[in-house]
Amino acid sequence: MVASKLLPVLMLASSLVACAPDNVKDADSSAGTTMQSADGVQMGGLNGVDSTEGSFLSGMSVSYEKAAINDAGNVLIEKTIYFDYDSDQISEDYQTLIAHHGKYLAANSDMRVRLEGHADERGSREYNVALANRRAQSVRRLVLFQGASADQVEVISYGEEKPVALAHDEESWRLNRRVELVYEAR
Repeated sequence: MVASKLLPVLMLASSLVACAPDNVKDADSSAGTTMQSADGVQMGGLNGVDSTEGSFLSGMSVSYEKAAINDAGNVLIEKTIYFDYDSDQISEDYQTLIAHHGKYLAANSDMRVRLEGHADERGSREYNVALANRRAQSVRRLVLFQGASADQVEVISYGEEKPVALAHDEESWRLNRRVELVYEAR
């Protein structure tokens, strides 16, 4: 009788173990790694790997040294996050980029960033200001998650008021749906 009750429990437990995903890290594994190159430059990646592989950041270096923010070969040189139409959801490639910016801010407490939210011209002015604010807040949450402090991050929403592309077509609208990261030293 006990064996007949125990058998379903054991089957359930073994099926749960078999279904465990391979990509789950132990709770004590770090979200990022920091290494030093031979010349002492602080470098890092996410989840123990260079997280620029397989993305539009491919082939770029990763360094959180203060001057890295202006290094053309560093992932941090990319300071614009683009969004889909009517969305504040951040794509996977941009999540990686934002994580690097957050780690940079965490490593450089004297730096500040202003997250400037933008929208394309479609929709009312009020709606676009709110959407651009939600986009900037999405980026802010990810930056803070990586260790930046709240006083390092400012959010401003421009809505449709500062387009980078002035045509009225899909490509221009795509370029205008963005959050720009603007750095300054404190």
